[in-house]
Amino acid sequence: MDTPPAPARTLPAIDKDNCAYWTGGEHGRLMICRCGQCGYYVHPPVPFCPQCESSDVAPEPVSGRGRIASFTVNHKIWVPGLPTPSVLALVALDEQDDVRLVCNITHCNPDAVRFDMPVVVWFEHHEDLWVPFFRPVEQAA
Repeated sequence: MDTPPAPARTLPAIDKDNCAYWTGGEHGRLMICRCGQCGYYVHPPVPFCPQCESSDVAPEPVSGRGRIASFTVNHKIWVPGLPTPSVLALVALDEQDDVRLVCNITHCNPDAVRFDMPVVVWFEHHEDLWVPFFRPVEQAA
């Protein structure tokens, strides 16, 4: 299935904590902060670990694989160019189930999206950022 047309997007404000998350896609990497002391993944990115309170937190690449923990199918055009229906989901990363990314699910019929569906990341380039999206694993090839 071809990549859907890119709708107009409101891009995030970039800071030192979230820069790796929004730019790692340039190299095909989903970057998630991880504590160097206890190994806990931290998302959204912040400069400390909520588990052990260490400030030894830095971004590192993860597999980009996960499962759909929750989703909704949107039938309203909220911004010009937004395809409808579209799927907004929480994806739990394989590395750590409580790291949940808010994202769109693409490359499949919205009616086919299911809870616990295995998905893999892909990136859409906008200006200097690479926005992470997910698609079903069987559509990734």
